[in-house]
Amino acid sequence: MIWQITVIFAILALLNALLWIFAMPWYVNRRISRFQNDLVNRHYDEVETMYRKMRGWRHDYHNHIQTLKAHMDMAQYEQASLYLERLEEDLRTVDTVLKTGNVMVDAILNSKLTLIQERHIQTDATALVPEDIPISGIDLSVLIGNLLDNAMEACMQMPESERFIRIYIDIVKKQLYISVTNSMNGQARKTGGHFTSDKQGHHGFGLLRIDSIVQKYGGFLNRQTENGVFATEVMLPLL
Repeated sequence: MIWQITVIFAILALLNALLWIFAMPWYVNRRISRFQNDLVNRHYDEVETMYRKMRGWRHDYHNHIQTLKAHMDMAQYEQASLYLERLEEDLRTVDTVLKTGNVMVDAILNSKLTLIQERHIQTDATALVPEDIPISGIDLSVLIGNLLDNAMEACMQMPESERFIRIYIDIVKKQLYISVTNSMNGQARKTGGHFTSDKQGHHGFGLLRIDSIVQKYGGFLNRQTENGVFATEVMLPLL
């Protein structure tokens, strides 16, 4: 009787182990895939909002010209100058912040930079990315989008005067180099040598997605935190 119970427990333990080995990766991949789809859709929505503003400004272009001509015809030069200043300020809200050379990177960077500015986060951004690189545009969008989302969330825990994000993207030694540095409250938590998120839900999958994309391209990933600053470096081979 005892040996039968032992066999049953052994079988149950084996089934549980097999379930963990085969079912859990499927479950995690499914959650990550769903997260990626949600993220890409959100990025497209952000980009669409930005371009909708641009289309709206262009639609009003004719009216602006007519107003300026009327001021000039009536020698109202001061009014025309003030009107131009207002137009210039309005144009800053829809003009692209960065032109990297890569359409997909331009789209995701500029949509995120618009959100960063709305949150009153000081930003220093430099980016140069060729159009023809052997990295999926979707992967680039998800990677950069996650990095900047995480940076924004960390900054929002800080007083407005202490919020900053520094972005640097360039080609370094035939690799795509991406660096994002941001202010944060305290230091990031680590579990088992890996940084973990303080938020629940999809945010944790963002870290996994970054790791997954870097691994997919055989790249290098480095995360560091010190004195209220968090820095992430990514290098993706282009050969």
